[in-house]
Amino acid sequence: MPTEPYSKTLTVLSDRGQPLTATCYVPTDTPAEKLQQAVLIAPATGIKRQFYHAFASHLASHGMGVMTFDNEGIGDSLTCPLAKCDASLISWGRHDLPAMLEALQDQFPNATYHLVGHSAGGQLIGLMPNWKDLSSVFNVACSSGQIANMDYPFKAKANLFMNVMIPASNTTLGYTPSHKVGMGEPLPSNVAREWRDWCNGSGYIKTAFGKTIHTHFYDEFDKPAVWLGFSDDDIANSKNIDDMTRVFTKMPFEKRMFEPKEFGLKYIGHMGYFSRKTQAKAPALWQMAVDWIDEHG
Repeated sequence: MPTEPYSKTLTVLSDRGQPLTATCYVPTDTPAEKLQQAVLIAPATGIKRQFYHAFASHLASHGMGVMTFDNEGIGDSLTCPLAKCDASLISWGRHDLPAMLEALQDQFPNATYHLVGHSAGGQLIGLMPNWKDLSSVFNVACSSGQIANMDYPFKAKANLFMNVMIPASNTTLGYTPSHKVGMGEPLPSNVAREWRDWCNGSGYIKTAFGKTIHTHFYDEFDKPAVWLGFSDDDIANSKNIDDMTRVFTKMPFEKRMFEPKEFGLKYIGHMGYFSRKTQAKAPALWQMAVDWIDEHG
């Protein structure tokens, strides 16, 4: 039977010298140094680590070491006035993710290492210089988020947020108050600007290649991956998942698309996979992640 894990809060310095707050989950019945699998949960844009608590606890209860974290400028990793925070999506992928993977390795030194990416958390892994230390990737609701591929009426809302609210609020406030429209935590201006630029293009981060990104590993990343999506996700729809996976030219992956009703659910959308209610009603969904990690661990 699975056992309840214990958790502890850590502070991890990125190579930008920025302190990042993380939570480490450890099974109660196995010392950390004896664990065979460890998982880094990479968050969606503007989503705090507490959102993944139930899912992280579930993985840990199945004998895995797990780490969640707040990206720079988000939640407990905001250490200055938000208008002065110069974090970006690029810095999240190039600095925050590598630092957290190193911290995961420090906490669980004898394990294999896996990444569960939610939305941007899975998009940015091609910026990680230490990506080869991963054994596998399990991406949820991860796509290009290309506005052109969205359907109305959500497409109109996305256009309003991306092309009106972001530039206007960045100019007047120095950040984007995305929380006011239900889009996670307030965002550093560079994060919001890149998010807007990439969602207006195709291939998401690919639009920055040769412009603001001159070094990356998207054309080298060859770790096995799952890309899990749901028919009622307005952002990570099937077209946008395909748009994102094309950027990873060497990644062997499985694309898995489902309808909520297949699991007896009315809604999953972009965020619902990680809900405790989803697990209670449709345990097969979280079991997919457990099985994938077990298979590649």
